[in-house]
Amino acid sequence: MKQKIIVKVQMNCDKCRTKAMKIAAVEEGVISVAIEGAEKDRVVVIGDGVDSASLTCCLRKKLGYATLVSVEEVKEKGGDEKPKPKPKPDPKPDPKNCCQSQHVFIASMGYADEPNCSIM
Repeated sequence: MKQKIIVKVQMNCDKCRTKAMKIAAVEEGVISVAIEGAEKDRVVVIGDGVDSASLTCCLRKKLGYATLVSVEEVKEKGGDEKPKPKPKPDPKPDPKNCCQSQHVFIASMGYADEPNCSIM
């Protein structure tokens, strides 16, 4: 499951931003890392099976202040998926041959008090 993780990190200079991106890129399962936000203080990580708590702890240990803002599932666009083929409707049986394969059994049952009852 792809997920998008946003971590707010205290980054005052380009050196800190570079360090944060290197730390995030080393985590297992990371596909992309970016810096976003008006103050460029948010690290956005997109990956498959990335541990968000571990990522936040690593950033906090190396850079100081770090807070996990959000974790959300990334839904891929439907362009890659092939549409499912519709099932073909069953052909209608030919009315001439419909009764040939079916057998109809008709049995008549009489009452038990009748003397000529074959069941009893």
